[in-house]
Amino acid sequence: MGSSTIEKTMLTSFLLQGFWDRWIANDIPRETVIELRHRINRLEDWIRILQKHADVYENRAVHVLNQHSVGEAVNFYRLAAMHYNLIQWVFPETGNEKREWYQRCKDMHEQADQLVEDEIMNIIIQVEGNECYGRIRVSDRPKGCVIIINPIDSSKEEVVKYEDFFAGMGFATVSFDGPGQGETYTFSHQRATRQSWDLFVNEVIEFTALQFPMLQLYLFGTCLGGAWSIQGSSHPKICRTVSVSPVIDGDTRVPEYFEERLLNIIEDSKSGLLLRMESLDYVSPILLVHGKKDTIIQHDNIYDLYTKLPIEKRLIQYVDEGHGCNYRINEILKAAGHWYLRQSNPLSL
Repeated sequence: MGSSTIEKTMLTSFLLQGFWDRWIANDIPRETVIELRHRINRLEDWIRILQKHADVYENRAVHVLNQHSVGEAVNFYRLAAMHYNLIQWVFPETGNEKREWYQRCKDMHEQADQLVEDEIMNIIIQVEGNECYGRIRVSDRPKGCVIIINPIDSSKEEVVKYEDFFAGMGFATVSFDGPGQGETYTFSHQRATRQSWDLFVNEVIEFTALQFPMLQLYLFGTCLGGAWSIQGSSHPKICRTVSVSPVIDGDTRVPEYFEERLLNIIEDSKSGLLLRMESLDYVSPILLVHGKKDTIIQHDNIYDLYTKLPIEKRLIQYVDEGHGCNYRINEILKAAGHWYLRQSNPLSL
């Protein structure tokens, strides 16, 4: 299945511009995307092109660091890491090659982390006897702590820019790869089940509460991570939540290549990992974000969800955005920061 899924993934990347939205939003340059769409015929092309650009960014990082331009060096190391992340991501099954590229991604982030003034730590928690890998970032005198929950087919390294943004707003951040995600899947071979995700989200919240006993805790999640951020918002230690494009149990439409990828990372596809709206008796105040061009989530389901949220809530809709609202992410992160601090933040939608 692995090679077939890779072929379908690359074909989808060639046929659909929307495939690239998440990667462009996470700083893969459009020029790189154009090169990939026009020059890949096989997996080796995908790897060669992305590795070439990663090498360029790493060399630039070293060059500007020698000129004492630390901020630029951090950005270039992060860009190199994102290119390696996209290489490892294309492999749906864990194995030596996926682990090798993932490690290169981690190495580039480590180079950047060493240059950042904030304290950044790599940590591990146990879920059902399996290791889940995470990152903590602590700015000076943080205003609160944001727990970031990522889409299932993603990793904590893919959304380091969210961490950077929240740190710039004065928040500490915690982000983990859960069962079936990122480093936890790649190195621990841990696949996802509903039970393991229930335990994972609860364990991350409890762990964060112990790490930051004096801070208020917030959740931020996108896509399937958005669904689990709503699920986790019922935890008594969560003060406020932001959920972007949560995937709801019901009528969803996903591309064929993505369905095949999920078969590798979800233990029992019939058990489902989607948000069940009957479990919303209590949740923390929620900011819900939806793109009206979302082809995966039915609009009626989002409105039904919003209606059923029991207490303080707000809905932001973007008429020109699809699933994940990728091109408005900076606005969304800013709105999230204000939501956590209970400040109003009018947006031009």
